[in-house]
Amino acid sequence: MTTSADTHCPYCALQCAMTLTSPAALTPAVKPGSDPVPAPSAAAVTAVPAAAAPALEVSGRDFPTNRGGLCRKGWTSASLLNHPGRVTEPMLKGSDGVHRPVSWDDALKLIIAAVKDTRARYGADAVGVFGGGGLTNEKAYMLGKFARLALGTSRIDYNGRFCMSSAAAAGMRAFGVDRGLPFPLEDLDGASTILMLGSNVAETMPPFVQHLQGARDAGGLIVVDPRRSATAAFTSDGGGLHLQPLPGTDLILLLGLSHVVIHEGLADTGFIQARTSGFEALVRSVNAFWPERVQSLTGVPADLIRETARRLAHGATQGGSYILTGRGVEQHVDGTDTATAAINLSLLLGLPGSARSGYGTLTGQGNGQGGREHGQKADQLPGYRKITDPAARAHVAKVWGVPESLIPGPGLPAVQLLKSLGQPDGVRCLFVHASNIAVASPDANAVIAGLRSLDFLVVCDFFVSETAAEADLILPVLQWAEEEGTLTNLEGRVLRRRRALQPPAGARSELWIMARIAEALDAPSTYSEDPETVFEELRLASAGGLADYSGIDYDMLDRGEAAYWPYPAGSTGTPRLFLDGFAHADGKAVMTPVAPRRRRAPAANPDSDAKTMTLITGRLLEHYQSGSQTRRVSELLESQPEAKMQIHPAAAASMGITDGSFVSVANERGEVLCRAELSTAIRPETVFLPFHFPELESANRLTEAATDPISGMPEFKFNKVWVRVAANGLQHSVLQTSEAS
Repeated sequence: MTTSADTHCPYCALQCAMTLTSPAALTPAVKPGSDPVPAPSAAAVTAVPAAAAPALEVSGRDFPTNRGGLCRKGWTSASLLNHPGRVTEPMLKGSDGVHRPVSWDDALKLIIAAVKDTRARYGADAVGVFGGGGLTNEKAYMLGKFARLALGTSRIDYNGRFCMSSAAAAGMRAFGVDRGLPFPLEDLDGASTILMLGSNVAETMPPFVQHLQGARDAGGLIVVDPRRSATAAFTSDGGGLHLQPLPGTDLILLLGLSHVVIHEGLADTGFIQARTSGFEALVRSVNAFWPERVQSLTGVPADLIRETARRLAHGATQGGSYILTGRGVEQHVDGTDTATAAINLSLLLGLPGSARSGYGTLTGQGNGQGGREHGQKADQLPGYRKITDPAARAHVAKVWGVPESLIPGPGLPAVQLLKSLGQPDGVRCLFVHASNIAVASPDANAVIAGLRSLDFLVVCDFFVSETAAEADLILPVLQWAEEEGTLTNLEGRVLRRRRALQPPAGARSELWIMARIAEALDAPSTYSEDPETVFEELRLASAGGLADYSGIDYDMLDRGEAAYWPYPAGSTGTPRLFLDGFAHADGKAVMTPVAPRRRRAPAANPDSDAKTMTLITGRLLEHYQSGSQTRRVSELLESQPEAKMQIHPAAAASMGITDGSFVSVANERGEVLCRAELSTAIRPETVFLPFHFPELESANRLTEAATDPISGMPEFKFNKVWVRVAANGLQHSVLQTSEAS
C-alpha cells in the first residue's frame, strides 16, 4: 500500500510544492493534547547506515512557484529524515564536555531550575530567546508569546535579522507594509524587463529562473552582481545586461539610475503626483550622481547605466518592468538605504501598484516572511504590529487574556542580543530554535565565545549543529515531514505543511516543549501543543494588523485555496498589494532621499606577505544556510565538500596563488584556511567565500558585527581581508578539517 502527502520543501522561501510518498500508510496527525506517536527506538534510528534509502520518496508537484520542478536540495530533502546523526533524546553536556542522554522529565527540570535561578539572580531580561525563519507560523507565533509571558523577557529576536531586515525596514518606510513580493511570482512571466540586484536565484532557488525567461527572451534581464554568477550568466547571448559594480557601491549605482530617469524625462510624472510624496527632495538628492561620476565610483560604465534606466522605463510602458532586490544589496550597514534607493527608482517609474509591474524583495528562508510577522522579532507583536503601539499591545493582551502591563517592551535586535551573551547586564540563559548562530552570525568567533560564557544554553535541533555542540542541553525536535503547520512563502501566500512520517519516540515539537515549560513556570495565558489550535489563536491575534490572517483557516488551505495576506475575515485575500493605495494614512508611497555613508576604516594589514582584498559572501547551489543539514546529505557534500575562496586569476598570480592551493584569508576578527578557486567571474579586487562551512572554513569568522542603524542588519557583504598563500605547515590541518566537514 502506498500513501502520499502533499506538502512543501523545507528549504528556501520559494516553498516548492512536493509530494512525499511512503511504502506504508502514513501516520495521521496527533490529536490535540496527545502524546507523540510511538516510533522505532532511538537505537534503531541511529543504526540506519548513511547510505540507507530515504524514509520517503520525493516528487515535484505542480504549483505556481515551481511548476513541478525542484532543486538538488529539494530532491534530496527526505534523506535527512532517517539520518544516523539524528538527535532522538535530550542530551546533557557533562563536565567532560560530552553530551549524554537524559530523560525528558530531567531535561525539563533542569530548564525550569535554570530559568528560575537566572531570573532570581539577574532579572527576567537575563533569559534570552533566539528564533529562526525556518519555524512554522505557529511556532514563531508561540515563541514570541512564550518569551514574553512564560519567561517574562523582552530579549527575543531571530535569524531573519540577518536576512530580511533591511528590505523590511525599507518597505515599511516607503509603502507602510512589508511583504517580500507584493504580487504573485507568476506576474514576472510576462515582464519585458527585470532588474535583479544582489540575488543569485539560479543557485539559491533554481526553479525561480523559469519566471525570468520572458524578460530574457525580450533581452531585458538585467543582473547587478560583483560576480558573474549563474544568474548573471543568464543574461548572455542577448538575454540582457550584467552590471558588475565594486562591492558596497550598489546604493551609488541606484542613485545614478534615478538621476538618469529624472533628467532624461523617463519618470512617470502622473504616478508620482497622484500616488507618492517626497519627489522634490528626492530630485535634489540624486543631482550629484550623474552617470560618469557614478562610473568612477562603481566601475559600471556610464553607457550601461543609461541603457539600464532606459530599458526599465521602456518596459514599464510596453510589457512590464520589475525591480527585485536580494541579500547582496541589503546585507550592509547601509542596507535599508540601499533597498530604499531601489524602491525610489521603482516609484519614479510608476512600477509599484501596477497590474503588470512592481518592486519586490526575495525572501530567503523557508518561512522568512511569516517568521517576521507574528512576534519573534524584538520589536513586534503578531500581525506585524509594533510592540510600542498602545493599541497593538491592548489588542494582543486581550487575545492572550492578560493585562497589557505583562507584555514587555522592545528587546534587542539579533547582533546586540548576541553581543550581550554572558555579559554582567546581558543574557545569561539562552534558548535557541531553528538557528545555527555559531556559523551563521557575523564575527562568529565572538559569538561562540559568548555562547561559552553563558550560565545555561538550551538548543532545540534535530542534529548536533555547531551551536548545539556548545549547548548545555540539546532538545530533540521534529523535522519538517513529521509536523503539521503553515508557512508563508516569498509571495505572502500562506501554505500548509502536512505530516507524512512518524517522528522518533524521543523527539518533541517546539510547541510541546513550550507548553510544558510554561506550565511548570505557572505562566499566564494558554499554550497549546496542537498546531491548528495555535493557528486559530494566531488568526485572532493578527486580526486588524498589517499581516492579517484572520480570514485563513486550515480547511481552506487543505482545499488548495490561494491565501495571500492581508486576508481579513470575510475577504478573499490580497494577491496584489497597492493596486488601490499604499498602507500609509494618506494612501501614498513615500520617497525618502538617501545618500552613501562613510564606512569604518578597516584595520591596517599587519602581514607584508598578504594583499588586502574585499570579501563578499554567499551561497552555493548544493548547500543551504549554515550547511548543518545539507552537509549531511552525501550527494550534496560530495559535490561541494569544502569552502573555496573564489579569486580572479590576475589577483591570484600577483600573490603566487594557483588553482587549488591553500590560502589564508584573515582580518582582525579571525582567519579562514581553505583552497583557492581561480575564476574570471569575479572582480580582481574581490574574493568570494560561501558561508555554509564551519570552523577553519567559516566565512563568518571574518564578517563584521557592525549593523545598519535602522534595521539592525549586519555587514555581511563588504569586509576587508588579507589574502596570502597559507604557510606550508597549515595545509595538512586544512585538508583534515575539509575532509571532516
